[in-house]
Amino acid sequence: MKLFRRILSYARPLSRYWPPYLVLSIFSLIFGVINYALLGPLLTVLFDSNAAGASISRPEFQMTLDYFTSAFKWYLSDIIGRGGIVKGLLFVCLAIVLTCFVTDLCRYLSQRILVSVKTTLMKNLRKELYDKILSLDIGYFNERRKGDILSSVSNDVNEVQNSVTGSFHVFFREPILVAGFLGMLFYMSPRLTAVSLVALPVSAVFVTRLTRKMRAGSKETQTLMGQIISHFDEAVSGSRIIRAFNARKYMEKSFEKTNDLHRRASRAVFNRQELASPTSEFLGITIAATVLFYGGWLNIHGNLGMTWQQFVVYIMFYWKVLEPAKAIANSYATMQKGLVSAERVFAIIDAPRKIVSGSEPVPPFAGEIEFDHVTFSYSGEPVLKDVSFRLPKGKTVAIVGPSGAGKSTIADLIPRFWDVDGGSIRIDGRDLRSVNLQDLAAQLGIVTQETILFNDTVYNNIAFGVENATLQQVIAAAKSANAHEFISRMPDGYDTNIGDRGTKLSGGERQRIAIARAVLKNPPILILDEATSALDTENERLVQEAIGRLMENRTSLVIAHRLSTIRYADEIIVLKSGTIVERGTHEQLLSRNGLYSYLCALQDKSCV
Repeated sequence: MKLFRRILSYARPLSRYWPPYLVLSIFSLIFGVINYALLGPLLTVLFDSNAAGASISRPEFQMTLDYFTSAFKWYLSDIIGRGGIVKGLLFVCLAIVLTCFVTDLCRYLSQRILVSVKTTLMKNLRKELYDKILSLDIGYFNERRKGDILSSVSNDVNEVQNSVTGSFHVFFREPILVAGFLGMLFYMSPRLTAVSLVALPVSAVFVTRLTRKMRAGSKETQTLMGQIISHFDEAVSGSRIIRAFNARKYMEKSFEKTNDLHRRASRAVFNRQELASPTSEFLGITIAATVLFYGGWLNIHGNLGMTWQQFVVYIMFYWKVLEPAKAIANSYATMQKGLVSAERVFAIIDAPRKIVSGSEPVPPFAGEIEFDHVTFSYSGEPVLKDVSFRLPKGKTVAIVGPSGAGKSTIADLIPRFWDVDGGSIRIDGRDLRSVNLQDLAAQLGIVTQETILFNDTVYNNIAFGVENATLQQVIAAAKSANAHEFISRMPDGYDTNIGDRGTKLSGGERQRIAIARAVLKNPPILILDEATSALDTENERLVQEAIGRLMENRTSLVIAHRLSTIRYADEIIVLKSGTIVERGTHEQLLSRNGLYSYLCALQDKSCV
């Protein structure tokens, strides 16, 4: 119930919903009781007209159920006495129709309230989940399958909506109905009702054991669903590699294995879920048959204490108790899948943030960024070892070295995608761990080798993160990035959708869009992480020209793979196995005939 209450908390303030819902549920119960209570007079009119038309004295008013029953019988006998049995029959039938209409109207209005609760709850839950995903650090996504996260966002949230929130009415309205109709049963025959209730704990125990097994099975199915979504994601994102390496059969076999495991787990869960309804139905019929037998036995011995018409009404009331009781049992069984999904959703919402924003504001960049004896490792594997250097304002520092040396890690540490294990990184003397992350991000512009674009228009991709950017500003940024010409040739110009991750663009075009985005942001500090390494010669020239304009009058950290692009850097730092082995200008490093000179000679004789 703790988990259920937490789900319900997303519909706050509940005080806005439960008072009218409670009133409507009570009215629905009252008129439902009246509706079935009228079956007694109806049967009397149909099969015992003499008793229906017998003269009855008008009862004195009392706030009791007996008074209202006697008053109705008096009024019915008066109608039959003045208008005949047909008018009495018409009166009872109209009364049944009216009470049924009011009952259903109250039920509909109460369901509208629950729809508001349900939609509000899911809106708030999705918002918190999305906000949490945006705030989580990079390490969280490296440690979890993408399919598991997407499964929680889509499949698990839908499961919560369908099975948990869909059960609200069962847990809030049905208990009121059970209590009301059960009260009527005790009022009509305490002995008969007590006997019938003896069998109910048997049903409760069975359903409880069934739902425990369902919950365990649901956890397995949800985990496997995450793996299935991962397979689909890999099939879409890796379609070219799959075709190029003729790996379709391998992928099909891997997917079929996971898919079959999910089928088996789902079959077990659904079989148990489907077992709940017929079981509760059978137990309900068994109990009803017991009541009929015991009632008949009491009647034979003259101890029933009610007429046969009243006994029929009693049985109808008993069925009205069984219906919501069965609904509660069925919904409780179904809800277990939703609670498992809720646990998976809350596991993301409750995930601790390893990168926590500091409170110290970051004023406009004026001095330098300093790496002071920085060490860092991924899952215990050392990546950077005692790295120290300075990046002064207005200067360009380039980081070079073999693959795996730790170059991109340095670029990731400045915006605090990760936190250092030892040492510190400071901006204008302030430790990055103590400063406000939003203030820090406002100072930085990042262009990476893997260009991240969104399934949106060219305009929105360039203006990303910049509020109220005008079309003129976006065009000026695009011109600076050598992108305006190819954008103008597109079908809708700056309003053209570029597809998922910019798939409608070439690699060079995507990179120039990313550079235009950085130009528009106009950051004082620029981080370029191998921004031209994946481009052909022509695109590299255009991108390099754009980068040159972007770097003017800015502080730049350049992670370089092609060394010819950083020969004019103010300082070049050479990394090897996470350690600085050389540093200096291009000419100084070449003259030492060390690692830099060797790497440069391997790539391009002209840079030597």
